[in-house]
Amino acid sequence: MSMPTDKQLPTHLRPLTLEIPATWTPEEALAVFELIDELRDKICALYNHQLQALLQQQRTNREARDSDDAGDEPSF
Repeated sequence: MSMPTDKQLPTHLRPLTLEIPATWTPEEALAVFELIDELRDKICALYNHQLQALLQQQRTNREARDSDDAGDEPSF
């Protein structure tokens, strides 16, 4: 079974490409940066505990995977 290409996926499931114009002024870049910062703060306010739990779970899984991989290599 082959993986669908982006064009075969429904529009709402296709990845978004985000390009940042090289023509922004420093003021425009700062405005976008501040918007993203505010968005991050609002997401944290709503989902802080869930995000912390998810990040901890991902870290634990990554550490377990890394320790399994380390067993495959000889230690010196």
